Amino acid sequence: MEDINDVSRAEEGRIGLDRTTEPVAELLHAAAEAHREAYAAKGVALALDADPGLAVDVDRQRMGQVLGNLLTNALRHTPPGGRVTLEARQGPSKVTLRVADTGEGISPEHLPHIFERFYRGDTARDRDHGGSGVGLAISRALVQAHGGTLTATSTTAGATFTIDLPTEQPTDRRTRSSTANIGVPSLE
Repeated sequence: MEDINDVSRAEEGRIGLDRTTEPVAELLHAAAEAHREAYAAKGVALALDADPGLAVDVDRQRMGQVLGNLLTNALRHTPPGGRVTLEARQGPSKVTLRVADTGEGISPEHLPHIFERFYRGDTARDRDHGGSGVGLAISRALVQAHGGTLTATSTTAGATFTIDLPTEQPTDRRTRSSTANIGVPSLE
């Protein structure tokens, strides 16, 4: 039920963000560490690759929630022996974070709908095996609350989720803690 409340609050622009300038390598490492055991248990490699010195102005807990959701989904859809890469790159006016897997990919007919609430591309999945169906909706809403975008691409060789976050700092310090309107060593 809390997942649904999070989606509603985020989509309505009522999600609180406590922004601080965070080193991207630390965000990625923390997300990867939180999932290390699950990846090892399934036999899926988890690699980190980040441009050095990157920082973003984010709510650390909320961005950790987004990265955690993407890493959980990637693990769910990557077979044993596969690989998930968590990377970060500096762009001209943004930092790009990617979670790329070597799983089965997302069917073209499902790809446009994956960020919708309760949408599941595999109708055979139930809540016990496929989550509540709101994780990607929450993730997209949280990224948008940060002024960024979350997109997905897919091929038969896997899926890639891309987060683009602006590098410009808020000009009004009040926006840093208010309601928002919508290399790193490998762990192998």
